Amino acid sequence: MSAFAPRVFSGVQPTGNLHLGNYLGAIRKFVALQESQDCIYCVVDLHSITAQLVHEDLKGQIRSITAAFLAAGIDPKRHIVFNQSRVSGHAELAWIFNCVARIGWMNRMTQFKEKAGKDRENASLGLLAYPSLMAADILLYRATHVPVGDDQKQHLELTRDIAIKFNNDFSGRIAAAGLGTEIAMGDETVNGYFPITEPMIEGPATRVMSLKDGSKKMSKSDPSDLSRINLTDDADQIARKIRKAKTDPDALPSETAGLAGRAEADNLVGIYAALAETRKADVLTEFGGRQFSEFKPALAELAVEKLAPINAEMRRLIDDPGHIDAVLKDGGERAGAIAERTMRDVKEIVGFLQ
Repeated sequence: MSAFAPRVFSGVQPTGNLHLGNYLGAIRKFVALQESQDCIYCVVDLHSITAQLVHEDLKGQIRSITAAFLAAGIDPKRHIVFNQSRVSGHAELAWIFNCVARIGWMNRMTQFKEKAGKDRENASLGLLAYPSLMAADILLYRATHVPVGDDQKQHLELTRDIAIKFNNDFSGRIAAAGLGTEIAMGDETVNGYFPITEPMIEGPATRVMSLKDGSKKMSKSDPSDLSRINLTDDADQIARKIRKAKTDPDALPSETAGLAGRAEADNLVGIYAALAETRKADVLTEFGGRQFSEFKPALAELAVEKLAPINAEMRRLIDDPGHIDAVLKDGGERAGAIAERTMRDVKEIVGFLQ
């Protein structure tokens, strides 16, 4: 068979409010990719219970993430937008991948170590197996590319390891069933069922930092709401948070080298560059030598300009849950049709009776 048709898959957990970092690091890329790629975007609600089993309003959070996708410009008619739990193939393939993956692979995952903390024995099995489910999310649709942040790159590498091991372990059956697809592996081409998915991590502002601590990533879980700009924040809230953002007493440098050792300054300049779709060097050409008292109002004005339309559309969509549910239902049916074909093939390869 010929090589895999290009397909992009990515997902966002329905936990807490989406923020500026999610938008610049992920959702804006999702919007851009849909102009040239076949895309599947998922609200990964199964992942959301790995660390927190009981949510106060999981349905509302799923709808909120979906509203953010749509408000930012993702087209659910041209592409697929759905929530993960609608398609049983995610959990079904994840179990098979649990039997492909090795415990040693999972124990090396840095995110598990960070989230489990010192009490690893009390962490859920789901949290440990999280990367296996992520691999199933991607490979269920035989996606060739995934836009990810640096913090998810290790998980994508594990997805590649699982695909390679599955292809190798079942190479004979894949060939006998006529289900092999050409896969480029370095200088050679091999046959396999699952693609070796490539990460897409290029572009500005893949890692937006906290407004209160430039050494920490902007996070939905940070107890201080002043640490992040939520996509649901109005103009006054955005301006207030930028005004209160941590800085240092020095003026902005004229060149990017001058940002070294100035984490908060680097973060704010990076946010401005990403929102303006320009380079940090260009921002410093304009603002170098000026104090933050001048720069922050300009940043606030730009952030409001870019985020206010998304904020307004999100609020409109959230007030129409029936429309959001219809989008997710349609997307789930279309995703399910693809997943069903994959699971039929996988069951034949593994040797299950059907």
